Amino acid sequence: MLGLKLPTDPRWVNIVEKNIEEILTDHAYCEQKATSTAISLIVSFPEYTELVQEMTKLVKEEISHFKMVHDKIIERGWTLGRDRKDEYVIQLITFFPKGGSRTTQLVHRLLYAALIEARSCERFKLLSEELNNQELAKFYKDLMVSEANHYTMFLNFARQYGERTEVDKKWQDLLVYEADIMKSLSKKETIHG
Repeated sequence: MLGLKLPTDPRWVNIVEKNIEEILTDHAYCEQKATSTAISLIVSFPEYTELVQEMTKLVKEEISHFKMVHDKIIERGWTLGRDRKDEYVIQLITFFPKGGSRTTQLVHRLLYAALIEARSCERFKLLSEELNNQELAKFYKDLMVSEANHYTMFLNFARQYGERTEVDKKWQDLLVYEADIMKSLSKKETIHG
């Protein structure tokens, strides 16, 4: 369904289980960054009314997810750690060249967002199936559905605003590139790393 070219090695969950505090901190910041992405799309592309409407809803949803993850951290007696660089995203956003028309820039940002949500969905599914902690497994199963919806929403907007054949080609090329990135990751207790 997600179209990812390289699935996450299930052994990644073993790394996560050794440091739940780290994965929750990283996850919290992923939700915060997803909120920021939605706000940025509103600010950068206000003339796309339907997109603005959906991004407004997404801001509310993503910030509520941030609170849910933050609550899990507090419940365990921890505090939110400092943000750290997301190597996955840093590498991913170098794929498309800078510049181009506003529509091209929008389509590229939507494709990046779709792929980040797809990978998050895939990771959450793995956590929901493989984590020994049943409470966290259920938590990630519930969030997995949201990530899948976000992935399809971003991809559908890219197809709506760009030329469909060209967007689909870019999407497939981006998926191949992302698979190459993933070969060097899955070694840390981070959502994408």
